Amino acid sequence: QVQLVESGGGLVQAGGSLRLSCAASGSTFRIHAMGWYRQAPGKQRELVAVIGNGHNTNYADSVKGRFTIVRDNAKNTVYLQMNSLKPEDTGVYYCNAEEVSRVRYWGQGTQVTVSS
Repeated sequence: QVQLVESGGGLVQAGGSLRLSCAASGSTFRIHAMGWYRQAPGKQRELVAVIGNGHNTNYADSVKGRFTIVRDNAKNTVYLQMNSLKPEDTGVYYCNAEEVSRVRYWGQGTQVTVSS
């Protein structure tokens, strides 16, 4: 089992920045990819960014050039640096960890609100 604890959400004005953190514990040796998803009110959960064990990354088109995902394997922590935030970035952000077996784990979610 893997447990994920997120932190760093909050309220920010458009154009501002936030950094989200997600610390993994438990059977972290099973994790091969970690990422962030978000869910806006009335919408489906969507991928924001993902990073593999080799630090290869993938981003949603809507956040490319503004968000950066970084992984610290020594600390079993993944970060999401969010710059130039827009009101449409508002939502609950969930940390995700995936095993090679495709078993997935989720954090409890952290609210990000961007005011215009």
